Amino acid sequence: SDPPPSPGGLGRHAMGKRQHQGDKLYIRASEWKYEFGGKRSEKGRRAFKRLPFDCCALSLRPFENPVATPEGVIFDLMNIVPYIKKHKKNPVSGEPLKLKMLKKLNFHKNKAGKYHCPLTFKEFSEHTHIVAIWTSGNVYSFDAVNELNLKPKMMNDLLTGESFKRSEIISIQDPHNFSNTRNVTSFLHLKQKKKERNQRWRRQRYIEVKFRGG
Repeated sequence: SDPPPSPGGLGRHAMGKRQHQGDKLYIRASEWKYEFGGKRSEKGRRAFKRLPFDCCALSLRPFENPVATPEGVIFDLMNIVPYIKKHKKNPVSGEPLKLKMLKKLNFHKNKAGKYHCPLTFKEFSEHTHIVAIWTSGNVYSFDAVNELNLKPKMMNDLLTGESFKRSEIISIQDPHNFSNTRNVTSFLHLKQKKKERNQRWRRQRYIEVKFRGG
């Protein structure tokens, strides 16, 4: 028989007063019942499940102190620091990762408490192409950076004045690019947890069958 479903703790999100009321920018427990990433398609292939832009790629919960890797993977500082100290690697890709490689991100909120672009004041959603400037850590919509920096070739952060290169524009969320940096089904640490859970289940089943004499 198939292994039992994963514990419900992974799907419980302590959103508190930061909970988003209607935009569903978090992963619900029901979305996890098909093993880390949604239902299988009709052809038996896993569906792409994008991690919401405001969630830590390690805890899968909304971040409080966001930091990013050079690839644009976002973690909460309180989660990733102990993980790196213990494992010395990126929990999403398995690649080596050091604390000095992380960049503190500066997200901005409007009066309603929603994350938005500080230049256009448009709220971020799952459909927004979001980028960060690596030199400053400031987070903007790509549309704003494209119109105000790239097209006029003015490569200075519009809030701090710091200069930056095009290569220092880090993609946080691109709705048109199905990158594995936001694809929950590809996260290495989740695959490992699933493997360990299945191994424990098989051992338990073996013991039960053995003692029943089956």
